[in-house]
Parts: sequence; C-alpha cells; structure tokens
Amino acid sequence: MPHDQITQPGLVPAMALAARNDHRVRNESDAYRRARQALLAEEIELRRQIERVAALRRDLPPGGIVDRDYRFDGELGPVDFAGLFGDKQTLVVYSYMYGPQRKRPCPMCTSLMSAWDGEAQDVEQRVALAMIARSPIERLWAFKQERGWKGLKLYSDISGDYTRDYVDPADGDSPGLNVFTRRDGTIRHFWAGEMGFETADPGQDPRGAPDLMPLWNILDMTPEGRGTDWYPSLEYR
Repeated sequence: MPHDQITQPGLVPAMALAARNDHRVRNESDAYRRARQALLAEEIELRRQIERVAALRRDLPPGGIVDRDYRFDGELGPVDFAGLFGDKQTLVVYSYMYGPQRKRPCPMCTSLMSAWDGEAQDVEQRVALAMIARSPIERLWAFKQERGWKGLKLYSDISGDYTRDYVDPADGDSPGLNVFTRRDGTIRHFWAGEMGFETADPGQDPRGAPDLMPLWNILDMTPEGRGTDWYPSLEYR
C-alpha cells in the first residue's frame, strides 16, 4: 500500500470492510459468525497498523555512518563489511547465538534461521542477507551442513568488533537484527530491533513486532497459542 494511502483519513472503517466478507464455514453458529466478524475487523486494523509502522520505519532519518572496516570470515574466505552487500544497496544482518563458549547454537536462533533459509533466495532478490556469529567459520559451516541449510550465508566475527558495536557492547553471546544501507558509496545503519526484556508486556516473552519467527505466527492462529512453557529444540525424539 502506498505511503500516502495509509496517512490519508479516507480509509473505509474496518467494521465496514469486515461486513463485505461473505465467507461462511460449514455448520458455524450465529454466535461464531458474529464473533468472527468482530475479529476480522480487528485483523484489518492490525494489518493497517503493521503497514503504518513499516512506513514509519522507511521514513526514518539517515542513520549513523559505518566508520569502521569490519572484517569477517565467510564460507568462501575473508570479506569486509562492504562485501556483505554484494550487488545490493541494503543489507540485513542477523547475529545469532553461537559463540565459542557454546557447545551448541541457540535453539531459538536455529528455529528462526531454519525458516529464513527457505526464504533466503527470495529475500536476496531485493536485499542482501547475512548471518553472523562469533564462532570460527569452520564450526558455523559444520552446523549449516548438519541442519541442511542451503540458502543462508554464514560469517564469523572472530574479532568481535562488529558484534560489540552493533549487538552487545559487553561482548556477550546475544542475538541481534540490524539493517544497513549503501547509498552513493556511504554505508549507514538504518534500523535495529530494539524490543527486549525491558520493553516486554507482562506475561509475554520479549518479541519484535511483527514477530520474525513464522513458528510463533502459526501458533498464534491456533487455540493452543504460543503457550508459556514450550520453546523450540535442536532435536526432537
């Protein structure tokens, strides 16, 4: 939806849009349909809010200039920060929790990356996508083979310079999502996920909006929901 369309006041009220819906499910009750139509109106409002936030994100002022020459070990050899862009003008970087102190990677990061692996080829039609962790590239590559990932590009931040500057100044093993732009030869930071424990609502784990993990979006559509005592694992029996 174009940006000017979201900001103009002429949108049809969500309840009126929902009333246009003639979908019915076999054997549904009148009570179910009334509740479903009300929910549909809320879903329309949610869709609009998601687009509004995306437009505000796109309209952010220019971010800080990337003024250090970060170096990484990739699957094909050493690469500098500009090299992560390839031929694209925008770079999405996910930092995942697989530092040298970990015996195995974070299961939550692994779940997210497994979902993204299937979309990586599509994503990279528009922007560059890089996965960065602190472990040596040989260790990252071995885990990639174990999981059967094919689309994701993995890089090792051995020095930790990038991770300390853009993910965790304390040099911890933390996840992070950052977006960078390259315009007229200048690389700038564009946006970072900044929703953590301090911004979480009561009874909820910290999560971004929209949530990055398809897993949770699927479970949100079920009566069981996300639950409060289950998280992904690296292996299931």
